[in-house]
Amino acid sequence: MCEKLELIIMHSFCWLFSSSFTFKELLFFGALMSSTDPVSVLAVFQEMEVESDLYALVFGESVLNDAVAIVLSSSVDNFAASDKSFDLDALFAAVIDFLSVFFGSLLLGSVIGCATALITKMTEIKEFPLLEAALFILLSYLSFLLAEFVELTGIVAVLFCAICQAHYTYNNLSDEARTRTKQFFEEVSFLMESFIFCYIGVSVFVSHSQQWSISFFLCTLLSVFLSRAAHIYPVSAMLNIRRKPKIPQRYQHMMLFSGLRGAMAFALAYRNTSTDNRQIMATTTSMVVIVTVLFNGGLTSWFTEYLGIRHGVDAYDDSQLQLNLDDSHLQGMDTLSRVSGQNPWDKAFLPRKWYNFDASFMKPFLTNANPTLLETMPSFMAPFAKIFTTKQQLSMWL
Repeated sequence: MCEKLELIIMHSFCWLFSSSFTFKELLFFGALMSSTDPVSVLAVFQEMEVESDLYALVFGESVLNDAVAIVLSSSVDNFAASDKSFDLDALFAAVIDFLSVFFGSLLLGSVIGCATALITKMTEIKEFPLLEAALFILLSYLSFLLAEFVELTGIVAVLFCAICQAHYTYNNLSDEARTRTKQFFEEVSFLMESFIFCYIGVSVFVSHSQQWSISFFLCTLLSVFLSRAAHIYPVSAMLNIRRKPKIPQRYQHMMLFSGLRGAMAFALAYRNTSTDNRQIMATTTSMVVIVTVLFNGGLTSWFTEYLGIRHGVDAYDDSQLQLNLDDSHLQGMDTLSRVSGQNPWDKAFLPRKWYNFDASFMKPFLTNANPTLLETMPSFMAPFAKIFTTKQQLSMWL
């Protein structure tokens, strides 16, 4: 919803001041610019050890934001490539296309992630850590390839595959395989981030043959700020009606400030630069990325201090304690919190239902965690529960 609101506001604002662009072109530009990439802000948050709730809000919003922006821009681009006029039927078709691609990619990635967890649980692959780590990485990449093959969105598929891998599969890996995969992804992530930002910087100086528009760039900067403010504050206010703990004003200001544009917007803009207007969009996106990364990213620590957001050891005591616990202790604490009702999500209906289902079925089914399916499933499901209960789970149970 936030991405769609941002798309509409950016499109409307740019349309008022950029009459040379068509409706479809501005719709596509609004879709691609709705993606955020606060990687530099998150790096500063980690360095300063800010409150974990704020980190989770900024990181979680950016992850889902990028996934939605990719599918949304593809849907708008498909509509722009057609000769159809924009009417109610076209809008309905675009919405159906968006939902089918997004949830299809989500389902595909989740299935592959869960299948990987089941493979690592039910086999003796732990005896071969190198093969175990390779399987973890290659099956994750398989989700991307399959999604692209069936004309879904590979990035969305691999995102939700990664969520399932982190939540389930990672718990089944041997210690050596965990170390290998963690170091591999950290190295690849660092190299890719360095490469893409170097590429963005270089592209500004080698794109002199492309079209530029200072007025469109200034208009875009202003619309980026206004559109983000238009959904951060109203959505936070709606969430605070039932949410506990509430999102404080200083968090909302920080979330507004964290709306950097990055690699995703740049990649979407440069997929097609065949026309003058598309070239203006691409060069404008490059400049917006550079300005927001340098300005917002560079002033993050100062703005955090200015807003009075807690940081340092005191703000991070609880999360550091959790990180220092071993996996089995963490699982026990997690189960205990659900039973005792101390989990902060217990007051929200849907998260509570999902967490209960996750604890009673998904984790016992896909990982070696306790309680086992023999404890949580009805008695008539005992044959099924025995098949998917490992010796490791039984030894922990007994």
